[in-house]
Formats: sequence, C-alpha cells, structure tokens
Amino acid sequence: MPREFVSRTSLPGNQLAACAARKFVRAALAEWTTQDVWPADGVSDRVVDDAVLLVSELVTNAVIHAGTTAEVLCRLDMHEEPGRPPCGLVIEVSDHHPARVIRNPVEMEREGREGGRGLQLVAAFSEEWGITYRRDLKTIWCRLVIDADLDPSGEPSVSPGLAESDRVLQRDLRAAEILAPAPMRGSRRYDTDWISRGSLSFLAEASDLLAGQLDEDMVASLAGQLLVPRLADWCAVWLNPEGPENAEPRLARVWHLSENRIDGLRMVLEKDPPPAAVRAGAMPWPWPVAAETFDPGGAALACPLVVGGRSHGTLLLGRTGLMRIPDEVIGLIEDFARRVALAIGTARQYARQAMISHVLQRGLLPASIAAIPGMEAAIVYEPNGADVVGGDFYDLFPAGDGRWCFALGDVQGSGPEAAAVTGLARPVMRLLAREGFGVAEVLDRLNRALADEAACASAVSGEPPRFLSLLYGEIVPYVTGRGARCTLASAGHPLPLVLSAAGGTVRPVAAPQILLGITDDAEYVSESFDLSPGDTLLCVTDGVTERRNGNRQFDDDDGLAAALAACAGLGAGAVAERIRRVVHEYDPAPPDDDLALLVLQAQ
Repeated sequence: MPREFVSRTSLPGNQLAACAARKFVRAALAEWTTQDVWPADGVSDRVVDDAVLLVSELVTNAVIHAGTTAEVLCRLDMHEEPGRPPCGLVIEVSDHHPARVIRNPVEMEREGREGGRGLQLVAAFSEEWGITYRRDLKTIWCRLVIDADLDPSGEPSVSPGLAESDRVLQRDLRAAEILAPAPMRGSRRYDTDWISRGSLSFLAEASDLLAGQLDEDMVASLAGQLLVPRLADWCAVWLNPEGPENAEPRLARVWHLSENRIDGLRMVLEKDPPPAAVRAGAMPWPWPVAAETFDPGGAALACPLVVGGRSHGTLLLGRTGLMRIPDEVIGLIEDFARRVALAIGTARQYARQAMISHVLQRGLLPASIAAIPGMEAAIVYEPNGADVVGGDFYDLFPAGDGRWCFALGDVQGSGPEAAAVTGLARPVMRLLAREGFGVAEVLDRLNRALADEAACASAVSGEPPRFLSLLYGEIVPYVTGRGARCTLASAGHPLPLVLSAAGGTVRPVAAPQILLGITDDAEYVSESFDLSPGDTLLCVTDGVTERRNGNRQFDDDDGLAAALAACAGLGAGAVAERIRRVVHEYDPAPPDDDLALLVLQAQ
C-alpha cells in the first residue's frame, strides 16, 4: 500500500491563525519533500501556492465566522482509483462550531451580503472538496492534484541516474525553496508551459470568481490573490473615484508574497500614484524601492483597468529577478485586467443602484413613527433585496382630533413601479385622514385614485396595473388613559389578529375585501372594537403569512395565530421580535419576499 503522510496542528482563534496555518503547510510539504519515497519535484510551486492560499482563506473564515480554535490537517494521499488523479494533497480546516451552517456564496450575494471567498476559491482551485458536520466539529476539506510520476507499484518514482548524495541534495534544496519566502528564491522565471496551456483555465477561473463580487474593494482584494504568486510577487490596485476626472486615485489593495513587506510597499506606492487618465495597454513601471528594506529588484508593469472606454483604475504588479516581463505574460495580464475592470464596473453599477434604491426606499417610509398615548408600538421592516425598492410599506401618524392612523401595505411586485404606487398611496392616505375622513372613506377614495392612475399608466406605457393590498385603521385612546378604540379595514391584506390579555385567546378582527386599484366602484366597510389594557394587535404582510417551507406556508393551520398566542405576557417590541424570529426559523433558506409587521399594544 502507498505510504500516507499526515500533519496536524491546532491554531488559536485570533488574527495570527492564518499566518501560522500558512507556515504549517509549507513546513509539512518541505518535510515530506526530504523523504526517500517522495521525488524532490513532486510538489510544484503551483501546488504549494494554491495550498497556502486555500488554507489561509479557510482558517481566516473559521476564525472570523466561527470564533473558535481551528484544527488544520495536511495529508498526502496516493491511490489507484480509475479516473482519479493518483496523487493528491488534502487540506482540512475544522472549527468547533458545528451549529453554524455554511451558507452558499450565491445565496449570500442574492441577499446583498458578503460571505467570504473561501468556498469560491476552494471550488475554483481544487479537484474536489466538501463539508463535513460532526457532533462537535465542522470541517471543510479540499484535494489538490499533484503532478508526480508513480512507478507501477503506486509508489512515487525517484529521479533515475542520480547518486544518493545528489538525490539528498536535490530534496534538501527543494525543501528550502518551499520554506523560503518567494523574494528570497532568487531569479523567478515564468512557467512557459503553464502560460501556454493553463492561461485559458486561469482566465476562466478568474472570470467566475470576479463576477460574483458586488463590492469594488472585494474585487481588488481577489485580484491580488489571483495574481500573487501565479504571475507576480506583488501587486497593487489603484481605483479611480467616480467623481471629477482629475480626482486622485485611491490605493485600494496591496498584496505581497511576504506579508511583512506589505506596509512598506504601500508607503512607497502611495508616493507615486499612476495617472487616472485612460492609457492604451500595459506599460513598464519603475520598480518601487524602499531604502530601509531588502529588495532584489525586478520588472514592474502598469495595466489600466478600462471597460467601455472608462478607466476604473490601474493594476500594478511586479516580478523579482527579471529585466522585463515576457510579451506572452503581458498579454495574459492584459486579459486578466479587462476582467477585473469589468467586475469593478459591475460592482460600481450595483453600488449606484443600491444607493438609489436606499434613498428612494427611505423617502417612501416615514422618518419616525408617532407615539400614541397609552399605546406601545413596534415595527419590523425587512425588504427582500438591498438593491431593489421593496413593495411593502408602513405608516403610523397623528390625524388630529385625538386620532392616530396606521397602515401596512404591500404593492404587487417591487422596483420603481411598486415605488410609484407607494409614492401615491401614502400621501393621499395621510391627506384624507387629516381631512377627517373615516377608515372606509379613506379606502374608497384611495381606491379610486389608484384605479385612475393605473388606467392612465397602462394607456401610456402598456404596463399592467400594480394593485395594492392595504390594512388601514385608526386608534382613539380612551380619556382614562387605559385602552383604546380601534377601527380598521383590510383590502386584500392578511387579516390582523388580536391577542387578548385576559384569556390569551387570538382572534381575527377584520373581514377580507378586494384589493385596491382593481375597480373604481368598490365600496369598503370598516370594523370597530376595543383594545383593553394588555391586548395586542398584530398586523403583517404576506411576506410573513406566505413564508414557504417546501409545499407548506407559515400560516397554514393558523400558524401565525399559534405564534402570536405563544407571545402572551410579552411587550410590543418583544412580540415583534418573536414573530420575526419564528418566521425566519420556519425555513433556513433566505426569504424571497419583503417582510413587514406592526404591533400595537394597549397599556
């Protein structure tokens, strides 16, 4: 049976863990290289660099997201399974937080959040990978292919024709190369075979990884990790601001093989930023020299990050021990830079859209909610997408004459069209309420306004009308200061529920009626009831009631009423948080709809 080499270590959950993990992997590979049964050239620079990159990312993610010590295992395994490379380097990174489920990076991006790049890098650079959950441990593992010759017995072959002393020297030199920092390895030549055969694969992997980033600084960071050490010993990404053309570029990211030299390199580069103007193609760049540090010198290159005629910045990189960078490498770097520029442009477009949506959403919602005498109020509002204006809205405002009005609405769909309906509904509703119209009259008039607007919009643009479901009501506190009179109506909206403080029972307090905006001759009716001290009124949108888990919805079998009944004795804020949490826990998948709820509790 082939021999198996295994090394293990345990790392503390702090900022030094990733650096220690990189040193551990290099030390393990260097030690194995000196063994008689393993050829000195068995583990290439590519395998070493990929292993160091992956263990660094995985340990960093374990420390940041799990917050526990990290267990690292490095193993060489050799087998003879058909269709599978016989030599592999297996890396396992474990943490002691098995309850934290690893989220899919695609789902994280859909929610507008960054979830780390570890799994994306693992999937791109390893032959196979996976996640294992145990009772007290969670492990992410990956296997990298090793290009080593095997003899018929399955054992790695040794270099023929070399004396034993020469083989020992060869292995020791290779071990020293693995352990030594890259700038100390002497003149570093490009692997011409990799440039000719592996460049397309490299560009494809880079495109996949860069395309998933929605933040320009994350794009710059990932670009550095992809370039170093495959094509460069160091690199830096300058980003041009999106303001005036003469504005100074910003040094977004500096990456170096020797991490202790990153700060010094940054200081040197900041003194001589590249011009922000668009240039044609890559050009040689002066090698940055720091007098206070050892620097063997080399060739540097500046490549503009241009897409669609717009320059987003400059990519600087350097390789030690070279007089100039070969033309075929320059061509590969220019192709890579175009992909980086495209990713930065996409990230900036997303950021602009998210900012516009945020500003628009903020303008469609009240800056604050009114305080009703003798009532406690709580609101939960979670739009589904950070870059899209949600279709849900809420309001709580004084209407004069001792009345306070509240509303919870849901426009069909989302985006600008939904925002237009919200932008019409809220001010009309407020105006009618302050003019003294009752609940049913407000809905009647608002319905006619929405129906007229939908007809005009459909005639002009041909777009189908956007209907509105709305729960609207008014609260009149009793002069005694305890309890209140509530009048409300539901237009195509999930029915509100009241939790009685006296008996802990839950009941609906409205009848279903037609959506607003469908027909202009609909007539709405309202219902009135008392809220005794301690009674709780819960109003939700369909993002709560229609939360799905497989073929079931959250409100099947009166699921919302059961969740509210379990909130007996809680204040309004605690009720809102409990319902929000129960809805999220109903299905581990991220919500696919906006979520909004309003809780009013009489004191």
